[in-house]
Amino acid sequence: MDACYQIDDTSQIISPGMIIFKDLLEDNLRKMIELVGDPSRLRPHCKTHKMREIIQLELSLGILKHKAATFAEAEMLADTGVKDICLAYNLVGPNIARAVEFRKRWPDVSLQVTADHPAPVDLLGEAMSAAGLEIEVLLDLNTGQNRTGIAPGENAVELYQMIANTPGLIAAGLHAYDGQNHQVDFHEREIAVKEVWNNVSRLRDQLVTEGLPVPRIVAGATGSFPIFASIDDPDIEVCPGTCVLHDVGYGEMFPDLNFTPAAMVLTRVISRPGPERITFDLGYKAIASDPAMENRCRFPDLPDAKPVLQNEEHLVVISERAAEFQPGDELLAIPRHVCPTSALHKSVTVVSVGKVVDHWNVAARDRYITV
Repeated sequence: MDACYQIDDTSQIISPGMIIFKDLLEDNLRKMIELVGDPSRLRPHCKTHKMREIIQLELSLGILKHKAATFAEAEMLADTGVKDICLAYNLVGPNIARAVEFRKRWPDVSLQVTADHPAPVDLLGEAMSAAGLEIEVLLDLNTGQNRTGIAPGENAVELYQMIANTPGLIAAGLHAYDGQNHQVDFHEREIAVKEVWNNVSRLRDQLVTEGLPVPRIVAGATGSFPIFASIDDPDIEVCPGTCVLHDVGYGEMFPDLNFTPAAMVLTRVISRPGPERITFDLGYKAIASDPAMENRCRFPDLPDAKPVLQNEEHLVVISERAAEFQPGDELLAIPRHVCPTSALHKSVTVVSVGKVVDHWNVAARDRYITV
């Protein structure tokens, strides 16, 4: 194991337990700023970690704009002192009333939400007007992932015009998430991202020509972050997420990103059910199970370990070195997908220079806090 992952005393760390290596986290934040050049161009997504303390570190580095996916995350950001929040999730049902409550609770916070359909736009405008409030709305664009959003074109222009003309709403710009761009080859990814940008910028230019304000373009994801960061356009706010903690999956998909995994899960052997089998206390309640079975995690100190079975509290691996391990032995595992992994833990243990220095709550792991 690399010395940067040294933990001098693990005897009081309950397993499975998520560990944040603070020095690596801070180094990732510095690299993120270096890559974009100016922290004012950043709007990192807090869904990766959901922790107040990481937001405080980002604020101290001049990263003042932030992105969230849930009202719990937005509330965590506001409570931590963030004054500019993009809730990148189209509001329907009770979330419209929650937006009203949020605006009442934090009137000094600039909250932008997203929309891609006239019906929720109408309902949101009615709710805000009835409360004597206004809220900023970004037009959510479909850049090719086909998950949410409206394709750039005349329908997008009409919907943006509707947002601008709806009492209670402020047309606040465009949201262009391109999570489909997972090309491992940087040049291929750059071509795909530039095509997205060309479509978005043409729409922006058309809206401006028609007299509509487009004060910001909230653009990109972790993989496209360096490409959007290289585009010289003052309206772009780039939105990295995973690189704050980094993980196995993004390390493999985007080898050009020079970030280091800063989060691991401490796990212990609980059984040796066969000559080549080791069972860890690392079930899918402790580490994300959305990747394929063989790719759930990586053990730096047991690189040949192949996960073959996972249940709620168990992970069974096959390894030629299985005989070296006995119940109680410890390993660190790097999640393949860290964002849902962090949501599985109520709190994390924070380590710096080998010492346990703190414990941080994963404050926004739930869908609801108070709003």
